[in-house]
Amino acid sequence: MTAFLQPEHEELRAVVRDFAQKEIAPHASQWDRDHHFPVDVVHKMGELGLFGLTAPEAYGGGDGDLVALCVAIEELGRVDQSIGITLEAAVGLGINPILTYGTDEQKERWLPDLVAGKKLAGFGLTEPGAGSDAGATATKAVLDGDEWVVDGAKQFITNSGSSITSVVTVTARTGTRENGKPEISTIMIPSGTPGFTAEKGYDKLGWHASDTHPLSFDGARVPADHLLGERGRGYAQFLATLDDGRVAIAALAVGCIQACLDMALEYAGERQTFGGPIGRKQGVAFQIADLEVMLRASRLMTYEAAAMKSGLDSGAVAMKEFKQAASAAKLYATESAVTATRIATQIFGGYGFMEEYPVARFYRDAKILEIGEGTSEVQRMLIARGLGLPVE
Repeated sequence: MTAFLQPEHEELRAVVRDFAQKEIAPHASQWDRDHHFPVDVVHKMGELGLFGLTAPEAYGGGDGDLVALCVAIEELGRVDQSIGITLEAAVGLGINPILTYGTDEQKERWLPDLVAGKKLAGFGLTEPGAGSDAGATATKAVLDGDEWVVDGAKQFITNSGSSITSVVTVTARTGTRENGKPEISTIMIPSGTPGFTAEKGYDKLGWHASDTHPLSFDGARVPADHLLGERGRGYAQFLATLDDGRVAIAALAVGCIQACLDMALEYAGERQTFGGPIGRKQGVAFQIADLEVMLRASRLMTYEAAAMKSGLDSGAVAMKEFKQAASAAKLYATESAVTATRIATQIFGGYGFMEEYPVARFYRDAKILEIGEGTSEVQRMLIARGLGLPVE
């Protein structure tokens, strides 16, 4: 597929593609209509080992890499973007922060069930008044004896209020630095903690089969040892977490583009007008050719960035280089995905506007790709800064 994929990655692709076709494709439209989060499928994904692709064997994982995770996300997203984001958020935002910054005790407590797909974890960063400007976090955590007392609110948090959500990691102000800037730390808050409420799920434009909630904290108390990583390092932790997440979102976008190409090709060969298939018309054929170009470019950029992550540990790749590649892949792939859904819907004509055709679902699902885990505007800012421009 690309120079960055090994035989074992292609073997994984075949397994996940078969799973997606059998367990997800027949139900995706109904789940979307019903806004149903399929817990049983999450468990089956866990049995398949998908939540443990990047986790060590010690916690039930497969000792895999970001490339493997991207392959799985792409194949799931090719069938259902909601299920693709469920895996992406569960690993990138749920498991990875605990795996990267947690103590041995925290890892032993939370990771086995998360890696097995028995439970899910969320990551609470975004707030009503703090999205791209995450430094404006207003949620506060005060150390009272041997407990943190958390007050505040988070919004748009994936996997945060399902029946199998076990914990949500949140960023909170835990003090003020000497320079007047807030000290931001990361605290783990188990589901069921008094004062912690996952509010009613959102009525979203897309991703109807994913679990997304606003969260509120009203004097929620957790033990002091629920601090994740060092106190005051929350800002740096979530920035690093989002780097991996951007690559994974790009993989979800690749799956979306692939689905659009597949649907457009099939329809252009079947739909008859003026005595022949519409695919013989340049106005249609050239647009499908554009889909192929977007797909190839997006896939190469995504898997190059994913492969670079493995090079960080060995020192073969500089962090700055990886961050630049992650932002570029996220920006290009997600904007291409939105364009791809517009093209595919246009090719379907009036049928593309009907919910009975999957292309309509992909059209609705795609827009959030340009927003989640760093908007397109944020990616352009980061890329420009990486080039040495003093952009604000």
